[in-house]
Amino acid sequence: MKNFEMHEHKLPDGTVIHHSHAHTHTQTKAVLNRMAKLIGHLESTKKMIENGRDCSEVLIQIAAVDAALRAVGRIILKDHIEHCIVDAIKDGDNQSIAELNKAIDQFMK
Repeated sequence: MKNFEMHEHKLPDGTVIHHSHAHTHTQTKAVLNRMAKLIGHLESTKKMIENGRDCSEVLIQIAAVDAALRAVGRIILKDHIEHCIVDAIKDGDNQSIAELNKAIDQFMK
């Protein structure tokens, strides 16, 4: 799936350049499939709670949902690095790299 983003680059002489380029996300379908499964797993965990299932069983399911969600995050992160960040480095787009660093900080909390 292609995502067109507008970027702004400021050259050392102060000139500002605006342009867009396509980022190809190769893992979009895989991520959406995993998210659908994850949502189903989360719904079944909710039903476990509604039905008064044992707390230990619920906690195990919550841990599984958490692990699955983090796995999706890792796929998105790798795809972003392999495509968007590679393009950003080629284009001298330091803002995208800074945004990635901020996202990684939030993701790793």
